[in-house]
Amino acid sequence: MPVPGLLRSSPMAIDPAWIDYNGHLNMAYYNVIFDRALDEMLQPVGLGPDYLQETGCTYMAVEAHICYLREVFRSDVVRVSLRVLDVDAKRMHLYCEMRHADDDWLAATSEWMFLHVDANARRAAPWPREIFERLDAIRNAGAHLGMPERAGRRIGIPRKN
Repeated sequence: MPVPGLLRSSPMAIDPAWIDYNGHLNMAYYNVIFDRALDEMLQPVGLGPDYLQETGCTYMAVEAHICYLREVFRSDVVRVSLRVLDVDAKRMHLYCEMRHADDDWLAATSEWMFLHVDANARRAAPWPREIFERLDAIRNAGAHLGMPERAGRRIGIPRKN
């Protein structure tokens, strides 16, 4: 059943070439899966593959944080969910979870800050009004979910005093 404010990708099989010498999904390919899922899930917003050609603009990651929570193996099928945590005139803050498609266990999370860019000028540019409104509507629809527990994490080694 769809959850307001939560976009979901199609199920994705693991390519055998993505399995590393440890016998599990190589860390780089978690990002490939998240990236492919983003392309799919943001297409209805108007940010699909044709967006650059149609507008001369694109969006680029300026910060990312991924947490690897459970191993993914060749036989697993995963899907990604997306939340828009925030959006302003030129940025969007996204949070994704990668889950096993059948058993729903959490494999990884990824959090990004994207910047909307004029591809010709290579500078930040405001979102088109309709894109901003769609992103903001998704953000508002997901507000009832609260801030994800794993969002806003920082990396470091906890020290006891």
